[in-house]
Amino acid sequence: MPNIHSFAADYSEARDKFLAAAKIAGATTLRYDNPTKGPFGEALSTDVARLGPDDASKIVMTISSTHGVEGFCGSGFQVDWLASVGAAGLPPDTAAVWVHAINPYGFAWTRRVTEEGNDLNRNYVDHTRPYPVNEGYLEVADYLIPKDLGEASIRAAESKLAEYRKKVGDIAYFRAVSGGQYSHPDGMFFGGGGPSWSNRTLHAIADKFLKGRSDVAVIDFHTGLGPYGYGEPITHFDIDTPASRRVRAFWGESVTESKRGQTASQARDGLGHYGLNRILTEPETRLTMCTLEYGTFDRESGQKAFRADHWLHKYGDPLGKDAGPVRAAMRRQFYPDTDDWKEAVLFRGHQIVRQAIAGVQRGAL
Repeated sequence: MPNIHSFAADYSEARDKFLAAAKIAGATTLRYDNPTKGPFGEALSTDVARLGPDDASKIVMTISSTHGVEGFCGSGFQVDWLASVGAAGLPPDTAAVWVHAINPYGFAWTRRVTEEGNDLNRNYVDHTRPYPVNEGYLEVADYLIPKDLGEASIRAAESKLAEYRKKVGDIAYFRAVSGGQYSHPDGMFFGGGGPSWSNRTLHAIADKFLKGRSDVAVIDFHTGLGPYGYGEPITHFDIDTPASRRVRAFWGESVTESKRGQTASQARDGLGHYGLNRILTEPETRLTMCTLEYGTFDRESGQKAFRADHWLHKYGDPLGKDAGPVRAAMRRQFYPDTDDWKEAVLFRGHQIVRQAIAGVQRGAL
């Protein structure tokens, strides 16, 4: 039976449970200290648990909390796997690398963004080159985060957004809003300004644990898009490449490909997938990666939660009286704290990881 007690109520409890589960599993752990503090002054870190032979040529890695608040989901799975499967689930010449809370600031503050205000999954661009331009975002930016959240202000903003959506259609609208932007540092889905701490930390982890291995499978846990409780494996590899064919061989026909327009995600630039793809190149290392996206509630309620969160940190007081309801709405949107949802997360997570472990055994297709 799934152990729903693997999930936590906040970042600090999640970290404690992760380290306890890693100890039970006999994993080696490594801590990367984040320079900021949580809302209660608590220390923040990304922690890594590693199991398996030091010289293993095959690695399966999971990542939680790329989008901060979404870390409740990935952390719960990582704790459950370490405590219930661990080394017994690893074939010879295979290691597991569990990256817990790659964005600890967002996890602790119940935000999607990093301490720099970055959407981490838009931040893995080449920062030495000109940033992509999101023309649509430029048109709607002022309506996404109005200066006050009063009824009249929200009604006016919603009217303008509905007008723009009607003009361009749903796909272009969601691409404008959530596809990533590099012009408004305090806006939604901002990915610019240089590599964030979390970006640099993932690079350091990849350098230490992944480089030089023959086969690496990565599963990045996310929430917020799709049917409630369903875990959708998404790939961003180019169509009909060896990598995209490996993804389908690993995880089957439930895989959706963003390059084919099969997924609700409108992200195009700066994905962690692309960052790792630049580090781990074939033929030295075969990288097979999916985003495991669990559905929660509708996108419109998510946009309202984003708006309030960004307003709070742009115009309000993140520790004031308005903070509680805003953080509660973000938590609910990205972590439905119900037994059935948690059971669905664990069932699908264990399935996807088992398939990844089997996949790296096969190697090249």
